Amino acid sequence: MTRLRSVAITVNNQEYKREVEPRMLLSDFLRHELGLTGTHVGCEHGVCGACSILFDGESARSCLMFAVQADGHAIRTVEGLSADEDHLHPIQQAFWEAHGLQCGFCTPGILMSLIPFLEKNLDPTEEEIRHALSGNLCRCTGYQHIVDAVKLAAERMR
Repeated sequence: MTRLRSVAITVNNQEYKREVEPRMLLSDFLRHELGLTGTHVGCEHGVCGACSILFDGESARSCLMFAVQADGHAIRTVEGLSADEDHLHPIQQAFWEAHGLQCGFCTPGILMSLIPFLEKNLDPTEEEIRHALSGNLCRCTGYQHIVDAVKLAAERMR
């Protein structure tokens, strides 16, 4: 019999308290306990990047963490990037305008990986952008439009 563990996790500036199985993945907690389905689960091995979130402001793979490890920490998901549909985060707006997405499965993870990158580097080169994207797999775009979107977002965030 597994004993449930209490967690208090701040997600998108709102605190959630739940009782969870010790082995529940953070990605499953976000999707199934909180209904935040923008965090996608692709490979479940931390390779594809689809499950990337911000953990205390740094990009992290939520499929490689247990929910109990996030107890007392701040999580930001793609749902927390913008206030509403009419006021997108600059990177979301740039992805839309520069056609940086197609099917959209990888997009939330890519966005969450790029937020800390752009906060540290508002004038990245194409090589730096491609390096920052190297931990995220996209099967649809060929990456050029994603790179273009990141350049546009960086320009607007400067």
